[in-house]
Amino acid sequence: MVSEESWSIGELARRAGVGVKTVRYYSERGLLPEAGRSPGGHRRYGAGAVDRLLLIRSLRGLDLPLPEVERVLARDEALEEVLAGQLRELGSQLATLRWREASLRLLRDCPPGERAERLRLIGAVSVPPDTAALARFWRRILPVRLPARVVSSVVDAVVPGLPAEPGPGQVLDFARLHALVSDPRVHLPGARPAPPLPAGEYRPAVLYEGLAEAYALASTELAAGRALREGTALDCFVGAYAHARGTVDSPGFRRGLLPLLARSEGPVITRYWKLATGLFAPGEPVLGALHHHLSVALRAQVEAGAR
Repeated sequence: MVSEESWSIGELARRAGVGVKTVRYYSERGLLPEAGRSPGGHRRYGAGAVDRLLLIRSLRGLDLPLPEVERVLARDEALEEVLAGQLRELGSQLATLRWREASLRLLRDCPPGERAERLRLIGAVSVPPDTAALARFWRRILPVRLPARVVSSVVDAVVPGLPAEPGPGQVLDFARLHALVSDPRVHLPGARPAPPLPAGEYRPAVLYEGLAEAYALASTELAAGRALREGTALDCFVGAYAHARGTVDSPGFRRGLLPLLARSEGPVITRYWKLATGLFAPGEPVLGALHHHLSVALRAQVEAGAR
């Protein structure tokens, strides 16, 4: 039985401003329920079909896949879930496009003699890239006795996030950083950074937890324009090493700490921080820079005391 207020497929198409083929397609997908059939067996649609068809057209106009449109039509509250999922997917696509754009600009603007090398570097990085290789690098070189929670905290602090809108220079820095940490030679025993204190003579968890506090204090003091040489950050920095060794801070300990600090950084770590610094967000603490500032402040203090 067909109600008096019903339309043929052509009438519905005209009212909604779409083609007959579109109405037929959505009908066959089950998205446009029929109100019934005419005596001749033709589809008829009720008054609500126009609004439903306009909703489908709007959702498809946003490039929502048909399965997602079906979810929205089946359950009103599904719209928020679908939109959130589409926004996440679009964000990933935009990140890919921005990284590709910066990569292309990098290659376009570089001297011809450097293009092959830069192509090799960029080609080794996925688009958009991820920082998994950087995290693996740090997990390999951190002390094996370090608790998992401390390892996670350190990795979170030393691995930069990827810039939302990278420039060509950041693309190059990340590609070089990725090449550095992926080079199998940096994982050979002789190439690993020296331990921050003599092996077997300190408690790693005590050291790294103390250093985290020192870096936070140093970041605050530097932001306030204060010198680190006489600040609490420097005392906390030295204290972390002393407590990890089970000893006390003293002028002699500070003098003996200087060569250990110099030896523990090494060329690989120095190179890492040189490349990674520009990838951190503006204002975000960079642990490598803070460590360097504290080491320099300690050296200046020790040398001033020796005079």
